[in-house]
Amino acid sequence: MDSLTATVPRTRYANAAAETRTFWALTVAGFRRYSTYRQATVAGAFTNTVFGFLRCYVLLAVAAGAGTATVAGYDPARLATFVWFGQGLLTVVALWGWTDLAQRISTGDVVADLLRPINPVTNYLATDVGRAGHAVLTRLLPPVLIGPLFFPIYLPHRWSTWPLFVLSVVLATVLCFGCRFLVNASAYWLLDIRGPMILWTLLSGVLGGLYFPLRFLPDWLIGPLWLLTPLPSLFQTPLDVLVEVDPTPRQLGLIAIQAAWAVGLLLLCRLVQRRAERKLVVQGG
Repeated sequence: MDSLTATVPRTRYANAAAETRTFWALTVAGFRRYSTYRQATVAGAFTNTVFGFLRCYVLLAVAAGAGTATVAGYDPARLATFVWFGQGLLTVVALWGWTDLAQRISTGDVVADLLRPINPVTNYLATDVGRAGHAVLTRLLPPVLIGPLFFPIYLPHRWSTWPLFVLSVVLATVLCFGCRFLVNASAYWLLDIRGPMILWTLLSGVLGGLYFPLRFLPDWLIGPLWLLTPLPSLFQTPLDVLVEVDPTPRQLGLIAIQAAWAVGLLLLCRLVQRRAERKLVVQGG
């Protein structure tokens, strides 16, 4: 069956050190690529900050209307932290807007990708990690620094929360890449991904914890949503870890769920890519 694949044998990258250097080079290239869009970066950071004010006032009004000190474990400071760090993480995790693979499939340029001695999943993942690193510096910091000037925020009380938060953000970024890759890869069969992209945009925003904390939902829905779908691991888990609504053991459990989904989706991405390569060969591509 290996003869049916379009990808050149990757014996040149059998050495782990060579693969690591290649991944790092692609990551740096991804960072440099996104660092060239300076005006778009400034405009995006400004927009995220403006929407941060709107979302923060809305959620604080909801909390005040509940008539209790906390809502689903969130006090006003935790809600403000949820909003402002969420606005900063929006571009780091990058829910929407990536259609590079789908465009290359529709134009046929993806054939050139298959001739390169590196798996397309690894190639795009490394580039996306570089993009996320650039977003941490340019899109995460502005809302996080501006929000506390106008709203009281919650800072973690446990020293272990900060490294767990960083780990959770990394896993969320990888997990989101896997989801976006699969949406793009549907173009191998559908050619036009506007339908899957619209569905992904709606579900990831609502069920990912971007618009409101998912703990506002009924208890009977939260558990299955967390275990049966990867969506809460995109935003809800990193932000819940940060504001310490759970004790450390439960934080570790949520991160373990993230890691399981991230590994599973990356394996699924490779499987889908291999099936797509065989399809291209059968069609004569």
